[in-house]
Amino acid sequence: MEEYIILMRLDLITRDAQPSPEQLQVYMQQYHSWIDGIVAAGKFVGGKGLSTEGKVIRFGKVITDGPFAEVKESIAGFISIRATDFDDAARIAADCPILNGKGNSVEVRRIVDREQRS
Repeated sequence: MEEYIILMRLDLITRDAQPSPEQLQVYMQQYHSWIDGIVAAGKFVGGKGLSTEGKVIRFGKVITDGPFAEVKESIAGFISIRATDFDDAARIAADCPILNGKGNSVEVRRIVDREQRS
């Protein structure tokens, strides 16, 4: 099995896109159920959420507050999984409850060693 990362993107800054505390509780229950299923399948490696604060460093070592100066969509968190191939990883990612939110997305990338890049 290979290792993949699932990046979860949400609109973290538009007020209307933010869930109520009750909605957030439901979303978190759905998210934990999804993760529990991945763990039960023996495919969960790990994961973390990310703060909404950050810095962006651009060419010329210009540092600005970020990470979403130009876009509403930001990476809210990620998990690492084991999957047999991209199709398997995409199938797992497609069940992510974050996709129930309009405009949200997930991205699947294979984790490679420096020698494997392609």
